[in-house]
Amino acid sequence: MAARNVQLSVGTPGFYLEIDLPSSERAGLDQLADRRQHMELVAVHEPVQPGAPITASVFVPQRAEAYYQRKVEAYRDIDTGRGRPRNEPLVSRIETVRLATARSLFTDEAVLFPQAADEQVWWEVWLREGGRENFERIAQALNLTVRTHAVRFPERIVMLALASVAMLDRLVAHSDVVAELRRAKDTPSFFMGLGGAEQRDWSDELLERVTPPQADVAICVLDSGVRRAHPLIEPALAAEDWHTIRPAWGSDDTPAWNGHGTRMAGVGLYGDLVPVLAAGSPVPLPFRLESVRILPPEEEANDPELYGAITGEAIARAEIQAPKRRRAIAMAVTSANPARGRPTSWSAAVDQLCFEEEQRRLIILSAGNIGDDLMPADHLTRNDLEAVDDPAQAWNALTVGAFTEKVDIVDVAYAGYAPIAPAGELSPRSRTSVVWDRQWPVKPDVVFEGGNLGHDGALPGEPIDDLQILTTFYRPDLRHFTTIGDTSAATAHAARMAGQILAARPGLWPETVRALIVHSAEWTPAMRARIDACNGAKGQIQALVRRYGYGVPDLGRALLSTVNDLTLIVEDELQPFHREAGATAKMRDMKLHRLPWPKEQLAALGAAHVELRATLSYYIEPNPGERGWTRRHRYASHGLRFRVKSATETVDEFRARINQAARDEEEGAPVGGGEEWLLGTFRDRGSLHSDFWSGTAADLAERDAIGIFPVGGWWKEKPYLERFDAITRYALIVTIRAPGAAVDIFTPVEAAVAVPIAIET
Repeated sequence: MAARNVQLSVGTPGFYLEIDLPSSERAGLDQLADRRQHMELVAVHEPVQPGAPITASVFVPQRAEAYYQRKVEAYRDIDTGRGRPRNEPLVSRIETVRLATARSLFTDEAVLFPQAADEQVWWEVWLREGGRENFERIAQALNLTVRTHAVRFPERIVMLALASVAMLDRLVAHSDVVAELRRAKDTPSFFMGLGGAEQRDWSDELLERVTPPQADVAICVLDSGVRRAHPLIEPALAAEDWHTIRPAWGSDDTPAWNGHGTRMAGVGLYGDLVPVLAAGSPVPLPFRLESVRILPPEEEANDPELYGAITGEAIARAEIQAPKRRRAIAMAVTSANPARGRPTSWSAAVDQLCFEEEQRRLIILSAGNIGDDLMPADHLTRNDLEAVDDPAQAWNALTVGAFTEKVDIVDVAYAGYAPIAPAGELSPRSRTSVVWDRQWPVKPDVVFEGGNLGHDGALPGEPIDDLQILTTFYRPDLRHFTTIGDTSAATAHAARMAGQILAARPGLWPETVRALIVHSAEWTPAMRARIDACNGAKGQIQALVRRYGYGVPDLGRALLSTVNDLTLIVEDELQPFHREAGATAKMRDMKLHRLPWPKEQLAALGAAHVELRATLSYYIEPNPGERGWTRRHRYASHGLRFRVKSATETVDEFRARINQAARDEEEGAPVGGGEEWLLGTFRDRGSLHSDFWSGTAADLAERDAIGIFPVGGWWKEKPYLERFDAITRYALIVTIRAPGAAVDIFTPVEAAVAVPIAIET
């Protein structure tokens, strides 16, 4: 939402003044505020040079705006009974008074204040008592990124916000909430600068707060092995879950891969260790860790064409050990893919592993990294030209790219360095599918934090500690912490979220967990600004979606509905095709799901803006032989599509439109039904489809059905393979939002879904 459309002034009307006092008159600080007038001294800057003044910042409510003026006038015109000017202790000490800015409220080291007004960095925003709600309102108006966690003190609440100096100047000018500003300084460089013994102390303190996992849920890391002896790893990784595909290699991590598997495991279990170490709160681990070493010692190499078999063997080892365990499988091992999205033996093997009817699997893959040195000018240009690595083009896998909010460089050793990627943008090394041929899926599906690169303006970017993710080091005898970045870190973050969903919702299918992660994703303000700038041009929007996927997932959105943000989940199945008496296979099933929208509440909102999002997730059975990918030689066994009933259609008319859409796609005719949606029929690539509609609440109230229908694939075109009567299952997630509306759209639906919703075949 643009700031110009929102009332910025919130809280008590007033302003901040910056007042200089001689350094010898420190006692005058106490006289600058007046509780009766609700004037508060919020920040004091000590002199930097000998003889320089003390600078104080004071909030002055509008009703007390003449307070100092009256004091000065009395000082000028009235004497006390002792013949001294009235208010002399206050007025005589004031050297200069001026309106305050963000810098006036900055109480940290002066060198940490950004030099450029438009440079976005993370701030500790120290709020005055009772100011959180107003701060969050104005932060939304200014498009500030704000962390939801807060630290409370008797007179202050501290929150983290990503903002530029210019944004904070506006915040200070239009709000009474800010008491102090400091730079957020909990970065990996602090912990990386500690000695081995000091790192162990921090690690031991965290370990005391860790509760080992109890549920039979795991994330399984296929990588270089994991150093189980690390104290932060051992509580989650049992000896029997520590595997290798070659007994001669062992299960342990090795220097050959710089402890990559152990670094992945640390992020998978804890996320970024910096806030976990600093928080001091309990850390329950909701899932276990499994490790399968698939990378050889340095002197050996796996043949690239065998990686599909290696991946299958690695997964089998974990499943044989714990066959009933629910798991998310994460792999950041990739290979160069010049195929522009076409399947390979490795990606097809991943698709087959996901699809297997007796054992559906959730597999999470890294999109891969650009390996060359990068300059600031390369950012986004190189990303769009460097295609996603093999096997991340797999249709059924969740493919993860990297974005970053890591832009703070506070290590004095890198003074003068700047981040390559702005906050909220794609990480410098993350690969995309922008150059792929149109028929192949959108990859990456989502992006997670992958860190940034810093540069000095002359040399290529480098992964300095402040811009990376803190994690576990594979040699705890030397030190406990190291850093990781790029799509490896992002993939580990994604696996962690998948494990949290599996632990919280143990009955969900793998297809549903994949759908929830994608459905919960949103584009950052930086990404969204680029999409909005396309002004509806579908080709430009499609290229940006192939860069960013569907954005950054959020666990809270994945697991919870709220009063004005309602999510419905359907898990169902259908038979796409059938064949009678030697005839050609034909379409068979279509499912019509009635949507129990709270029509009364939506009608009451009338022309108010509402949003609808739908995500459909299913697995295809691959047939990867390279024969031109024509209709007869399709890679996918089948496809599914969704359409939403329009406000003016009857159910019968809607059903007829769906049938026509299925016929049109089979015959290669232009397919309708996507014009009102952000992505339109572009969403139909691959086996995961998500799209966005916005309109009026009254219109949405009548869009009360969604249809799922099949389109052709080799199950239909190759009846001699006898898969024409196979069943496919799917997960459908639909969310409606009424942003900013003071109406409960959740409770009426909660009551309605207690009664079975009609599903028509």
